[in-house]
Amino acid sequence: MMAVFKKLHRCIPKSSSFFRAPGLTAVRCRERRSERSAATSASPPRDAFTGHAMLRHLTSKIKATGPISVAEYMREVLTNPVSGYYVRHDMLGTDGDFITSPEISQIFGELLGIWCVSEWMAAGKPRRFQLVELGPGRGSLISDVLRVFSQLRTVLSGTSVSVHLVEISPKLSKVQAHNLTGEQNQVSSDKNATVYRRGTTMSGLPVCWYHRVEDIPEGFSIFLAHEFFDALPIHKFQRTERGWREVMVDIDPEEQDKLCFVLVPAPTLASSVLLQADEKREHVEVCPEGGVTVQRLSNRIAEHGGAALIADYGHDGVKTDTFRGFRGHKLHDVLSAPGTADLTADVDFSYLRRMAGDEVVCFGPITQRQFLRNMGIDVRLQVLLQNCPDDSTRAQLIQGFDMLTNPKQMGERFKFFAMLAHGRLLRPAAGQGTAKKAPAPLPVAGFTELGPLGERS
Repeated sequence: MMAVFKKLHRCIPKSSSFFRAPGLTAVRCRERRSERSAATSASPPRDAFTGHAMLRHLTSKIKATGPISVAEYMREVLTNPVSGYYVRHDMLGTDGDFITSPEISQIFGELLGIWCVSEWMAAGKPRRFQLVELGPGRGSLISDVLRVFSQLRTVLSGTSVSVHLVEISPKLSKVQAHNLTGEQNQVSSDKNATVYRRGTTMSGLPVCWYHRVEDIPEGFSIFLAHEFFDALPIHKFQRTERGWREVMVDIDPEEQDKLCFVLVPAPTLASSVLLQADEKREHVEVCPEGGVTVQRLSNRIAEHGGAALIADYGHDGVKTDTFRGFRGHKLHDVLSAPGTADLTADVDFSYLRRMAGDEVVCFGPITQRQFLRNMGIDVRLQVLLQNCPDDSTRAQLIQGFDMLTNPKQMGERFKFFAMLAHGRLLRPAAGQGTAKKAPAPLPVAGFTELGPLGERS
């Protein structure tokens, strides 16, 4: 891995008030009200039709069946096939609602590309290598990773590399296809096909699009999930004098065109099965879909080899109320104009680790600052600056580096978490007929502090 590392561095190229409804108890989730109020009032205009249509859909559902869980609310708002946020909007970039690390700096994707190659090498260089990304955004991250693969094509020589993308948004899949393949892609005419789009990347690699993780072919795979788990639906629970109660979404009894949070007076199925008996927090968010996804990845890695790298805003089982909305790069009331803003909640990595079980070995979470510095981001920045004569580009590189690593920006809030096969960490067997000690397994890049570049081999 260290030789690969050195080779790369030589390359240039919530609602402010809540109400009491009949049979339900009002609840006020913890929020910085002044910040939300200011952020919400400053939100730019956005597709009023979408907001009204989604609100009508939700209020009709609530009138018919009663209050809905926060998980169902998120699922409808984000992925409803008619007016869901991810279905209708291209939300990324400076003109969208938020910007992600790959759009901030090319170095981010380059270092994740090195991580993928490092784990492939540590696994014994399997002849078949599936690179998988969950929720690829605009395709920026996978593009940067594939550029690293091209730079290291001699290392990957003879390996059958393929790209597999899990994307539920038709709009984003088109953007990804354009960025990765140009016009070299086509959509399947079979609506029931597991691969709904396929093509060939600019570097000649086959790439396929799927709606579900379970549809990806079996085989050695490196899974990347960058800002994927934070958008999966969560259930919210509040500790009361009568035990745990679930926070749900209901119609505001005083304003029928608004929604509010309420506490269900009796236990729900979710509050009965999703909470740990020894939970110490007063307010808890649980993401069962995230747990199921991690279990699927864990099973794949244990059976076929590979690794998973999860990078997201999150914590290690200490935070409480993190559910929030973003629109136009500003905080937005999660219950206001549903379908016009992104909804997210910090990932509970302690829950993911628990759901992964004993089939894999888990590393982290560690901060983005620590992970990127372990991967050599400081060295990579210096290499790029030395070979960049343009002052404007140099300033952008420095600014991007600061955003990624500064503790006051993304450096501390963003976390990295990895799952590896147990065999990855076993000491290789010593050669027969020799007393030579078997070599130790390669360190796990990013989660192990590396020495000075001159000492690497």
